Amino acid sequence: MMDALSVVTQLRDLASEPQNREAIVQDQGCLPGLVLFLDHKDPKVLFATLQTLRYLAESPRNISTMKNELGMMVSLEILVQRTGMTTDITDLAKEVYDVLSAQRPTVQTPEQQKRRNKPQFFINSSNKKAKSVTLHIQGLDGADQRGVCEEALLRVKGVISFTFQMALKRCTVRIRADLPTESLATAIAATKVLSAKQVVKNENGEEVLIPLSTSGSKVEENSLLPDYLPEDESPEKELDRAVSRTGAKQDTGGSWLNTAASFLTKTFYW
Repeated sequence: MMDALSVVTQLRDLASEPQNREAIVQDQGCLPGLVLFLDHKDPKVLFATLQTLRYLAESPRNISTMKNELGMMVSLEILVQRTGMTTDITDLAKEVYDVLSAQRPTVQTPEQQKRRNKPQFFINSSNKKAKSVTLHIQGLDGADQRGVCEEALLRVKGVISFTFQMALKRCTVRIRADLPTESLATAIAATKVLSAKQVVKNENGEEVLIPLSTSGSKVEENSLLPDYLPEDESPEKELDRAVSRTGAKQDTGGSWLNTAASFLTKTFYW
C-alpha cells in the first residue's frame, strides 16, 4: 500500500533523472500533489518533496508551469517562514522559491544552453549557507552500489541533496557550508565497499582527484532518515516504461507514475 513518504521518495528518484522531469511536471496529478505535500506535517515528506521540486526546476521548460501552479509560491513562502523547521528544510524551500522566482532570458545562447543541460543539481545556487562537492566514488559500478552510497549520504547530517553521474562514477553532493568534506568520505568508506576522492580543478583548469581523510572525522547522523523501499520494490527498474520515453504521456497505462498521480490527487493522510 502506498503512503505519502514512499510516493514522494520514489517520485524524487524519478525526478533525479533529467529525461523524466518534463513528463512529471506535465502530468496533471503530480505537480498539484507535490504542492499539497508542502503542507505535510512529516519533516521527511517535506524534505523529499522539496528535493523533488528542486530536481524538476533544473529543467528550464518547467519553471513557468511550476511557478504558476496554484499554491506553489505561497506554500514555499509559508514554509520558509514556518517556525520549528530544520535549517535543511527552510534553506531548501528558499532555494526552490528563489529558482522559480528568478528572471530567465527568453533566448539563451548555445553556451548558456550547454551549461543548463549539465546533469547537475543545486550548482550555482544563491544560497550562501551551502556548498557543492563533487566526489569520484570507487566501486560505484551499478544500482546496488548506488543504493549503498545513497543510504550512507542520507545518514550524514548536513547533506541537502545529491545526484549521480554513474558513467563517470561521480556524485555531486549539496551540503551545508560548515560540514567538512571528509565527513562524506568517512560515511562512504564505512560501507566497506566504496571509497571517495574529491574532484577539483588545478591552476590549469584540469580536473584532479584529491584523497580525503577518513580517520578522525566524526560523522553526525541525520535523525530524519526516510524509509526506503526494498530493492525489489524500487521503481528504478521501470524508469523507461514509467516516464522517460518520448511517448510517455500516451503510454502510462498501469505505470507507477499513473498510480502515484492517482494517489497524490485522491489520498492524503493528514
